[in-house]
Formats: sequence, structure tokens, C-alpha cells
Amino acid sequence: MVARYGKAFKDRAVARLLPPENATLDDVAREYGVGVATLERWRSAALAEPTRERAWSAAARLDAVVTTAAMDEASRNAWCRAHGVYPQELAAWRVAATEALAEPEEARASPQQTRQDRRRIKELERKVRRKDKALAETAALLVLSKKSRRSSTRAGTNDRPRRSPQFGP
Repeated sequence: MVARYGKAFKDRAVARLLPPENATLDDVAREYGVGVATLERWRSAALAEPTRERAWSAAARLDAVVTTAAMDEASRNAWCRAHGVYPQELAAWRVAATEALAEPEEARASPQQTRQDRRRIKELERKVRRKDKALAETAALLVLSKKSRRSSTRAGTNDRPRRSPQFGP
């Protein structure tokens, strides 16, 4: 049986093989449980596609931002050429990293907001339970009303009780 791997899985494995990580084939094969020959095939396919289409992992992007942070523009441009990244991309990665790290206090909810959220969640859960019970009761009543209609319809059509065909007429 041939194993099928998703595109995201392949991309993660190949990203470990390509710069900036440059992990060895054996290490990645052990880490992902994929054969070395398969990894070689995936890597050659990734290298055959244009550099623009290769995906960098989040860790690799952060590493690139940290590595190039102290470089002057000429060395940064040389680094970008060597690694197949546009300087604008590198700048966008830097902005994204900065925004992700900026003002973590604003991202957290206040204790008062958290309490209000918990209260609201409990209230909504109570409403859902109440409505589930009402729905179950309504469904039970509907089933009973259908059964009573069926039994009253059968009683009106036959004066004598029905017999099973296996016992004869």
C-alpha cells in the first residue's frame, strides 16, 4: 500500500531540507517517518519550482528576520538574493513579527471582562439546555400524536383485528 501525504505535510518536511534550516535527509526522514528516497524526490520537485512558490515556515521567517536585523542594506540584499527572498518580503516578515510581539497586555482580556464572559457563557448554556429539553418534549409529543393517528386510522378501516399471514385465514 502506498502512503499518501498531504501538501502541508510535504511542505513542512521539504522546508526542513531547504535553507535556512538545511536539515539532513536522515534527520528529516527519522523525524517525519518518511523514506529518504521520498524526501529526495520531494526536495527535487520543490527545487524545480520557482523560488517564489516555496513556503517558509514561521520559525524560518523569524530566523531570517533575526539574522538580517543587524545587516546593512547591501548585505541584507545579498542575503536575500542568496536565499531567494525579496527584501520587501523580509520587511513584511519583520513587521509581522513586531506586531505579534507588540502590546501583549492589550490582547489579553481584563479580569472583569473574563468574569462577564463566563457569566454570559453560563447563561447561554442554561438557555441551550432549556431549549434542548423543550425540543425533546416536542419531538416526543409529535411521535405520540403520529402513533395515535395511525392507530385510530387502522381501527376505523377494519372491524376485525388483523391476522398474521403465517397462521392462515
